[in-house]
Amino acid sequence: MSALRWGRGAAGLRWALWPAGRPCLLAEEGALRGTWGRRRSSASLCEQDHRKDWGHAELLEVLEARARQLQADCVLEVTEKRVDMARLPEAGSSQPPRKAQAGSEAALGLSGRWARKLDKEKRVMQKRKQQLEVKLQQRAEQRARKQQLRVEPRLLNGQLAVRLQQWRLHAHGSPWEEQLAWLLQEAPQRLHSEEEGPVDSLARTHCEGQQQRLLAFLQCCVLVDQLALAHHVLVTQHGRARQQRGLTLPMYNAVLLGWARKDCPASYPRQHLPLKTLKSLFQEQLSVEMATTVTVASVEKAPSLTKEVLQARKTLQVLRVQWEAELCRVLRETKASEAHAAREGRPSLFPYLCLLSEGEFARLLLQTLQALPQQGESLLSLAQQLGLRIFNRHVVQRKQLSDEVHALERRYFKYLRQMASDSLVAVSRLPRQHWEALGAPEAPHEQPWPLPVVVQLGKQLAEVLVQTVKMPGHLAERQGSCKLIPVLYHVYSFRSFRQIGILKPHPAFMQLLATAAERTMTFEAAEVPMLCPPLPWTSPHSGAFLLSPTKLMRSMEGTTQHQRLLEACPPTELHGALDALTQLGNCAWRVNSRVLDLVLKLFTAKGCPRLGVPAPPSEAPRPPQGRLLRGASPEHKAELRRELARCLKVAREMHSLRTDALYRLSLAQHLRHRVFWLPHNMDFRGRTYPCPPHFNHLGSDLARALLEFAQGRPLGPHGLDWLKVHLVNLTGLKKRESLQARLAFADEMMKDILDSADQPLTGRKWWMEADEPWQALACCMEIAQAVRARDPAAHVSHFPVHQDGSCNGLQHYAALGRDSVGAASVNLVPSDLPQDVYSGVATQVEVFRRQDAERGVQVAQVLEGFISRKVVKQTVMTVVYGVTRYGGRLQIEKRLRELSNFPQEFVWEASHYLVRQVFNSLQEMFSGTRAIQRWLAESARLIARTGSAVEWVTPLGIPVIQPYHQDAKVLINGGIQSLTFSNSGDTSQKPNILKQKNGFPPNFIHSLDSSHMMLTALHCYRKGLTFVSVHDCFWTHAADVPIMNQVCREQFVRLHSQPILHDLSRFLVERFCSGPRSKKARVARLLDMLLSVPKTGTFNLEQVKRSTYFFS
Repeated sequence: MSALRWGRGAAGLRWALWPAGRPCLLAEEGALRGTWGRRRSSASLCEQDHRKDWGHAELLEVLEARARQLQADCVLEVTEKRVDMARLPEAGSSQPPRKAQAGSEAALGLSGRWARKLDKEKRVMQKRKQQLEVKLQQRAEQRARKQQLRVEPRLLNGQLAVRLQQWRLHAHGSPWEEQLAWLLQEAPQRLHSEEEGPVDSLARTHCEGQQQRLLAFLQCCVLVDQLALAHHVLVTQHGRARQQRGLTLPMYNAVLLGWARKDCPASYPRQHLPLKTLKSLFQEQLSVEMATTVTVASVEKAPSLTKEVLQARKTLQVLRVQWEAELCRVLRETKASEAHAAREGRPSLFPYLCLLSEGEFARLLLQTLQALPQQGESLLSLAQQLGLRIFNRHVVQRKQLSDEVHALERRYFKYLRQMASDSLVAVSRLPRQHWEALGAPEAPHEQPWPLPVVVQLGKQLAEVLVQTVKMPGHLAERQGSCKLIPVLYHVYSFRSFRQIGILKPHPAFMQLLATAAERTMTFEAAEVPMLCPPLPWTSPHSGAFLLSPTKLMRSMEGTTQHQRLLEACPPTELHGALDALTQLGNCAWRVNSRVLDLVLKLFTAKGCPRLGVPAPPSEAPRPPQGRLLRGASPEHKAELRRELARCLKVAREMHSLRTDALYRLSLAQHLRHRVFWLPHNMDFRGRTYPCPPHFNHLGSDLARALLEFAQGRPLGPHGLDWLKVHLVNLTGLKKRESLQARLAFADEMMKDILDSADQPLTGRKWWMEADEPWQALACCMEIAQAVRARDPAAHVSHFPVHQDGSCNGLQHYAALGRDSVGAASVNLVPSDLPQDVYSGVATQVEVFRRQDAERGVQVAQVLEGFISRKVVKQTVMTVVYGVTRYGGRLQIEKRLRELSNFPQEFVWEASHYLVRQVFNSLQEMFSGTRAIQRWLAESARLIARTGSAVEWVTPLGIPVIQPYHQDAKVLINGGIQSLTFSNSGDTSQKPNILKQKNGFPPNFIHSLDSSHMMLTALHCYRKGLTFVSVHDCFWTHAADVPIMNQVCREQFVRLHSQPILHDLSRFLVERFCSGPRSKKARVARLLDMLLSVPKTGTFNLEQVKRSTYFFS
């Protein structure tokens, strides 16, 4: 048996047990003594609890040892009794066997009771031991976490914290990844939704200083790869109620973006060309921009080189040499005159005339003369164009004279190593990030000249051109003298009830140009697509073209408010917009040669206005011939004047359309066998546009059909189906049908599709009946190639497939207001068939018309059978963008006049009636939309009445200010004409209240659709897709349409999951209702209006992700 030892400790008497044969328990006891043997008189409650718990552990060890002893004794005793019982008969003992057996049973019963009691105590103590071990483990983990960086935010809600802890103990894996993502997503919304109380200016300044330091700390941690430390600080601040109030959205964004880049490294797409080719293309583009102009061959039909043509060309060449020499002489005299004025102490144009040489000025003026239209050009417009071209040439020349061009070349070649298809890249970055990592910031940009200076300089040069350029009189009349006559005349004309000065070329000069038929045109370098990938946008004044200055935000000339807002904005706030614009510009394009050949064939003939190919001037209507009879009645004279005015108007429109098509087709022919890029910028609302104006994908049906992606993608298993659906969408024949029905229709029409591709101008011409005929023809050709391929899934397609929003403005309104009825009308709700809001409005208008007709309203009776989708579509489409009843009436009037069988005498009355009913129908169908529109418009009116222009910030961080102000007249005296022009786009003038009010609702919605597009572009780029857009129409390869559709819907839901209207209200209150003027009555009314944000409905945004026809 084991022995018990008495031991006495330093603090008193206690029991200790060492069972025999168990040296391991001695080691355990020694360990316990080493850890817990020391006692302190000032022991804390926590330490007393620890000692109490360890006392229980020692007692448990004693009881376990005692139980083993008793069990061993019991077994030994029972064994001995059994031996005795076996031996008694043989030994002749006097004790009867029955008695021995009874004694054995009594001993066994006694030991059984002890065993049961000890077993029960043992189970209780084991349970306590397990609980103690769990408790100690938790405390050890807590102590370890105190020494580590925190990744788990401490929840201020105790009940939530307890439940989350229980879930953590019983669930498999850690809940913190999902919980933290939810918490960090929910926290900024709570910060935005909580109303802040009044704070004095000193406390606000102190708080802002702390916020700036914390944000800078987090951003710096991310930059130096200390993301865990930034995360630790953020969740620590979030877990303290007082510090949590100072956290801002950019702080959460900085950490979340850092984790996104660290945990999910992106592999951004590259250009499809090798490094050597891209370097060569850069050199070509650099040469183009250093020359500042591009000469392009015209696609007009070349004349026969007759003697008359050759003589006309020779005459022009001689005249131009003479003109250039004379212009240089006059420019030197003008420069001397301006220098004299400067020496007398008067500001003059002398320094501006010194920026370029006389020869450069002369060549610029002759290019301007060559491009003048027959009807002339406004002197003000011409002066402004000349001034801006001089500024652009000066900027390019200054960069050439400095070392900027060589520095740009070195940096761009390094940049191409990430963009080229054959380069190995260790870390994939966004183009902007890669460009910024290559070197120091760019040189300071050139500040634009004030608009009065631009106009005055251009006016001075235009006057020099008028006074200098002359030609012999015999060119005007065969028998005229050799006396020189002006080539340009300054005349006055009425345009839109205003008298303006015009520079008009002499008809003889225009005839000389027509006879010479020179087949060249000159464009500015920034008007032509780029031959290499554009520079990434890195700031409001750096990006796009290599040397030519380009604005990030296009605006009216002379306005500086947009540029000031952008420059005051923190750079990180603009990164989303800058990266989106860079991504759109990095899409490589090529010309669809098959479509171009067909268009040129029609263009060089007599055109085809029905297909969008303008006719030549020879097809213009001729005015009435002959003189007016002396005795003609006043009515007849008025009729002839109206007919003459109509012919002149049609001729001007035809000339404008023909010139636009000539520019586009000539550039397409010039780039036929080239790869090119379209750099992008944006307007003041954030909507994106290609910088080259004449040849891009934002134009008409014809312009879009001429373009396709330079990089192809295999169609894959479903790409051919998307091509077929896209073709049916372009025809406009199955707008109310499902995608399956459209696909079946395309299969039914396959013979016509193939016939259109093979014989577009001589076959059945099925493609000509489409809503978008040229794009439909291009799609027919692509489908024909695919179905005839050995493996259609492997066919490499360059054709862009579109997904268009279903009345996108109303979609944003319905999402803002959570309007369930409106959402269903614009396909935010999943449905088997697409909902057509235009047909829905037409149906509702017909209901109103029928009711009025039954009551005897004459105009309602006349309109029976004439209310259709086409009549109301334009008004419904534009009402969301702020069209007034007056504008809507004009739209409906135009549609009614197109109906040949509608009684024209009722057009005016019927259009008034219909526009009223359309607005009533929209009120019925989109009640939430109209409430938001009214709130936005009334808020803008009250803001404008306080003397300020409306400002806001888009969800992507772009600052917006509406450029509608009272006109400020600027007068430039002297010369052939005193110019007076309006400068209405700057904050120094009072706001135009009506324009501010009417413009705010549509501009705000435009800023939302641009944010949605940019978010979609960035996420598609991250997934490796080719993506471009025409506002709310998204383009990609046929194989990638499903991915783009998913991203499009996810980003729409993510965008509208933010409290957009409340954020807007809070921003406007902070911007316009704080400070010393907050006590004024007007500001008080404005505050009440801004705080009365329209209530939202119950529509669930998650349904958008399942809506097939949201974008389709």
